[in-house]
Amino acid sequence: MTLLFSNFKRKRLKEGDRHIHFLTDRLVFPPVEEANSEGLLAVGGDLSTERLLLAYQNGIFPWFNDSSLIMWWSPDPRMVLFPNKVRISKSMRKIIRDGKFKFTKNKSFKKVMEHCAAIARKDQEGTWITQEMKDAYWELHKKGYAQSYEVWENGELVGGLYGIDLGHIFCGESMFSLKTNSSKFAFIQLAKELEAQNYKVIDCQLYTNHLASLGAEEMSRASFIKLLKGKN
Repeated sequence: MTLLFSNFKRKRLKEGDRHIHFLTDRLVFPPVEEANSEGLLAVGGDLSTERLLLAYQNGIFPWFNDSSLIMWWSPDPRMVLFPNKVRISKSMRKIIRDGKFKFTKNKSFKKVMEHCAAIARKDQEGTWITQEMKDAYWELHKKGYAQSYEVWENGELVGGLYGIDLGHIFCGESMFSLKTNSSKFAFIQLAKELEAQNYKVIDCQLYTNHLASLGAEEMSRASFIKLLKGKN
């Protein structure tokens, strides 16, 4: 899809020397370079399959809660993992060798999203995985874009993650862990699978210590967009 920036309607909010774009029903986004210092680019619009795909294809993702408008982000720098750089500790290597966990793909997408929404996270009230988000990503899943990776122990779902598969970049959205190391196991298995398929990066969006411990690193938004557009 091609972005159409002409005649883009916008209003100004108090955001330092930046303005926040208000989306209409047209399938357009402003240039990512117009995001504010926190990465907020625009608000409004909808979570249609077409708009979500357009967003991910241009380095933009939604992140909001029930009490706010839909908020669209494109942070700089961007947190990514090059699949061949995934960091596997000695303890995780032992867990993998021992076969403690079983790994599957797209066996339980809805349950993975439900668990991701329910997990309590430090310094966060509530969840951004609203019912509207669940419905929207289920539609993406039915069309083959949203993927889930599950971790099982003795037949019980104990960890996993989900995200958007663009064919050369996997855009991770959220992960959960009900048993120690289960989300790490999911992430490592995802990285190994994507490395085998020659994916460029896993988009992790924002920095966390947990992701950094697994080998993820920050890169400039401009460099990320080049990877996204196949220019690197």
